Amino acid sequence: MSTQNIQNLTVAQAEKILHKFTCQNIKLVESPEEKAITQAAILLLVNLSDYQMLGICAESTTEALSALESYLRALGYNNTLIDDSNFRAIEGSVYIKFNGMKESYHLEPYIGKYRGVLVSCQSAEATEVNGTYGYLPLDLFA
Repeated sequence: MSTQNIQNLTVAQAEKILHKFTCQNIKLVESPEEKAITQAAILLLVNLSDYQMLGICAESTTEALSALESYLRALGYNNTLIDDSNFRAIEGSVYIKFNGMKESYHLEPYIGKYRGVLVSCQSAEATEVNGTYGYLPLDLFA
C-alpha cells in the first residue's frame, strides 16, 4: 500500500489489516511497508477512540518496559508515565497491563505462550471504535 493510500486508510481497512494479528494466528511483520501500514492502522483506530488499554506479554521485564515505552510514545501518552523504580524485576516472562484512562500500569509474572501487545480501543459510544487488536509485535514502534 502506497503512502497516499496509508493516509487515506478507512476504519474498515485498518480493522482488516489488524485482524491478521489474532491470538489464534500470531503474525510477524515481514517488511518495512507492512510495518508502516500496521502502524498507520493502529494509530487511526487509537485516534478515533477515547482511550486505550494495553496488554504486553514479553520474555522479560526489560523487554516489556521497552515495548510499553515505545507504544505509549507512539500513541501520544505522556513520556514520563513510566517510572522504572516502580517495577521490581521479575524473573522470566511478564505481563504489563496499562490503563489509558487512569494512566496506570501493573506488572506481573506471565506463564502463557503469547508474546506481543494487545491494544484495546475504548469509546463511550457503541458506534465509535471499540475493539481489541493484536497481538501486535513488541517492536512495532521501536
